[in-house]
Amino acid sequence: MKRILILLTVTLALMLVVAACAVPPAPKEAAPEASEAPAASQEPITLSWAFWGSPEEAKTHQKVADAFMAGHPNIKIETMVAPWSDYFTKIQTLWAGGDSSLIPDVLFLWPTPRYAAEGVLENLDPWIKKSGYDLSDYWPALLESAMYKGSVYGLPRDIGLEVLYYNKDIFDAAGLSYPDDTWTWDELLAAAEKLSIPGERYALGMEGGKYQLWVGQNHGSILDDMRNPSKCTLDDPAAMEGVKFFADMMDKGYAMRDADLSQAGGDAAVFQSGQVAMIIQNASRVSAFNAANMNYDVAVVPIPKGGQRSASAGGAAWVMSSGSDAKEAAWTFLSWLQDTDGGQKIYTASGEIFPALQSTARSDAFLKADQPPANRQAFLTEGENAKVGRFGYFPEWGELNGSIIGPAMQRIWAGEVSPEELLPALCEQVDAFLAENGYPK
Repeated sequence: MKRILILLTVTLALMLVVAACAVPPAPKEAAPEASEAPAASQEPITLSWAFWGSPEEAKTHQKVADAFMAGHPNIKIETMVAPWSDYFTKIQTLWAGGDSSLIPDVLFLWPTPRYAAEGVLENLDPWIKKSGYDLSDYWPALLESAMYKGSVYGLPRDIGLEVLYYNKDIFDAAGLSYPDDTWTWDELLAAAEKLSIPGERYALGMEGGKYQLWVGQNHGSILDDMRNPSKCTLDDPAAMEGVKFFADMMDKGYAMRDADLSQAGGDAAVFQSGQVAMIIQNASRVSAFNAANMNYDVAVVPIPKGGQRSASAGGAAWVMSSGSDAKEAAWTFLSWLQDTDGGQKIYTASGEIFPALQSTARSDAFLKADQPPANRQAFLTEGENAKVGRFGYFPEWGELNGSIIGPAMQRIWAGEVSPEELLPALCEQVDAFLAENGYPK
């Protein structure tokens, strides 16, 4: 019996060996070819980046793109640049076409609320939350200029607040002390009287569109609420006095009339040529004045007695197209543009902007630049006091200002009509426009 069991066991073992040999070996997996998915995934994502600007500004933008690509080799940036006069028409045409391959992924835009209302911009709230991006670093009220219905649709590159530029040589020749943070409207007028030479030189060159600076300093406003207005307030005493202050400077020959300033090439041109002793402008003029080796400095803008600093809390913003096919990469680039160690640092070092981020403005990139102006603290002081007020934070503002308010104010700057005569009638028109568009909402 024992021998029979042994024979059965041996027989069964031999049968299993034979069966195993009869099964063909599993085929080996072929190595992936270079054209297959693993290799293709290593190719960079291409982003289209649009902005306006001069050839000189385009060079700075390209420098920024190159720096980003050096640190992010998996993302390629292709730039699209156009002059200010053509840029917005071009972008709107691309959006209207609806071809996502042609629409820029990231672009420079103003005003953000208008385009957010049209649905062409990505709501950045989810991206900000997901990445933990710090919004607290922006100057007061600045982010509001890029928000719509409580959500962030853009990150402002810079803050367009103004400071007082002054020609030190002209002040020295007139025997005047340089402006400082104690100057009021009275000191400005006293200096303007001595600096103005009829037919030869004006004391001040300032664009008419910046009139709200005087209104805000005097505790006035264009509308009762720049976010959700119900009425025009330009005919209120505080606003009226601010407009009148600026108009009187023109009437007395202290300040260039707006049309004359434009015909002369703008404030940068007349400041460099010595046609004006002072201008009120943002940081965009610094690089040009330094390139011209001008002997100049800046100060905070004088305010009325009992007034307030009222810098404009606004700036064009980087935005993402809602139809982008590469939103992850677009957010990586957009948030890097708005990082103290990224795009903000490069733009600030170029001298073309006063940065939107307080940390950048207080860094060596801005404060310890080896070129004028010496008193860079003036920008920080104005930034710390930035306020809502220069423009409306609602979609119809562009139409309201462009078709009603702006043209009417030009009549004042031209000396055709006084503020007292024009502003009450203007407010009636503004109120009618607001009512027709359903404000307040």
